Amino acid sequence: MTAPRQKPVSAGRHALQTVKGCLASFILGANVLIVFLAMTPFALLKLCLPFAAARKPLDRVLNRLAETWIAANGWWIGLVGRVRWDVQGADALNRQGWYLVGSNHQSWVDILVLQKVLTGRIPLLKFFLKRELLYVPLMGLAWWALDFPFMRRGGNFARDLAATRKSCERFRTIPTSVINFLEGTRFTPAKHDEQQSPYRHLLVPKVGGLAMALSVMGDRFRSYLDVTIVYPGGVPTFWDLLCGRMREVVVRVRELELPAVEAGAELGSARYRRQMTAWVNDMWQAKDRDIAEILASHAPPLPKAA
Repeated sequence: MTAPRQKPVSAGRHALQTVKGCLASFILGANVLIVFLAMTPFALLKLCLPFAAARKPLDRVLNRLAETWIAANGWWIGLVGRVRWDVQGADALNRQGWYLVGSNHQSWVDILVLQKVLTGRIPLLKFFLKRELLYVPLMGLAWWALDFPFMRRGGNFARDLAATRKSCERFRTIPTSVINFLEGTRFTPAKHDEQQSPYRHLLVPKVGGLAMALSVMGDRFRSYLDVTIVYPGGVPTFWDLLCGRMREVVVRVRELELPAVEAGAELGSARYRRQMTAWVNDMWQAKDRDIAEILASHAPPLPKAA
């Protein structure tokens, strides 16, 4: 996806943007520190009291703190720059439902965009994390306390699946949203060329993470939320966001029925992967067309001929 040519920035404006970036970085860091420290005593209580009656009120507090962190991020994003949010398809969602969420991925900014758009409309977004991240100081405890699913990846699919399914058992009774970036990495022109992707604005999707999520909780998910994120002014870096250079975000949310797997197509088998790949490719073709249409509708008009 080629970014539009940016207008040159004056030295004074560049200095102001740098000041904004430093201010936003400080607020973001303080937000992380304050909220995660506030979570720690409740997380430790949850660790020491493994009873449903005790965990339920603790979960409410922990989720409220996480939503406060997200709200504070939305506040400083609005403080450093005026962002036009064009969001469609997110109004009819259910906070008490189970959702599997997928999105195209271009920048670390995508995560904050998804949180801002979907928080309060569906259960708190959770990412599959490598089990090793459980041991990251402070944040590992917070991720565990927020019930982020930890995935074991050791090369043995059956063993990894069993371990991941065990870590997700509690999600069968608690409304949950799990997000998976099907491309597996952020889009760049270099990666696009290296893959020889058949899509104009997307990398080739991978079905492994999706298959794992469906195998663990497939019978609980209400639907699949196909989210498309477009930055008409060019894909921002995280520093661009901090400096207030992000001007517009277009988000489209489609609620799709999850694919029905044919009888006899066992999880992990070639037949199962073919079915999942066909479903994802159809969705990806539609997403690629949507991105092209959004970019075309936001393109500046061509100059009139003299």
